[in-house]
Amino acid sequence: MSRPQKVSLAEAISLISDGDMLTFSGFTIWRRPMAAIMELIRQGKKNLHLVEVNGGTHSDMLIGAGCVKIWESCWNGHELYGKIAGNMSRKVETGELIIEDYSHVQMLHRLVAGSQGIPFMPTYAAMGSDILNPEYDMLGKAGLRDGSNPKIPAKKYEMYKENFTGNEVCLIPAAQPNWCIAHVNMVGSEGTVRVMGQKYSDEEAMKSADKLIVITEQIVPEEYIRREPERNLIPPHLVDYIVELPWGAHPTGCFGSYETDGAFINNFFTKTRTQEGFDEWAKEWIFGVADHEEYLNKLGVSRLETLKASAALGYSTKVKRGSR
Repeated sequence: MSRPQKVSLAEAISLISDGDMLTFSGFTIWRRPMAAIMELIRQGKKNLHLVEVNGGTHSDMLIGAGCVKIWESCWNGHELYGKIAGNMSRKVETGELIIEDYSHVQMLHRLVAGSQGIPFMPTYAAMGSDILNPEYDMLGKAGLRDGSNPKIPAKKYEMYKENFTGNEVCLIPAAQPNWCIAHVNMVGSEGTVRVMGQKYSDEEAMKSADKLIVITEQIVPEEYIRREPERNLIPPHLVDYIVELPWGAHPTGCFGSYETDGAFINNFFTKTRTQEGFDEWAKEWIFGVADHEEYLNKLGVSRLETLKASAALGYSTKVKRGSR
């Protein structure tokens, strides 16, 4: 059994091809692999196909840069820092982006099925809603369910009268992306993965993908991370590439390491309401720096220190929070 390869961020992202299907770790504004997102944009990746339980700042950034052709999920936005994703909305209106809409739990079921290597999951979710209206099968209407792409199922769903009770259920097809890019707190030197705080759908996302890139705040001795095996999430044999990259989830947060940078996300949301605004923002924050190190230098030590979490509490005591 081969061990995961330790590579640079640029090397890892160079392995991803135009048109590949991607999924990610985290949830909305938490533990998104933002440094990888920016590197995807710098390397000019095109026609990417995103499949995820829900979107977030990472999705909207990739979409704004013109890297995404298809997005399959249930919702995209920045929570209290910007609400609905503006770049996605704009690209849908111009016809540059195809959206396939599933409910939140349906998307989870798709990754669960993919992680288990089974073709579908049965569910009652969204039955009776317009999510299952054939008129809104957007991949079908675009002629993309013709079998030419093995990652796109022949049907969006299938209604099935099961044999145990005679009830009708909805069969949701598995999602098995080419890549999962995950940001985590800690990885052992042999590849054991640990996530602190909420794990969301990370396990399903990581196991469903053909290849897994894990970006970590730190690499620690394998002996150390295996002292508490119950705290670990993914074994080494499922990891293909490891990138050690502190602050790699910024501006999203990484519980136990640092807070979400709400001001940064809100600035992104505000400045990128138009394509011209996005291009100007990207010129400064993505193309205006050579790599993640320059990005951190531009942010500055003071800003990062404010976001840094207390080792005892898991969150920052310096971030100004709301009050009643």
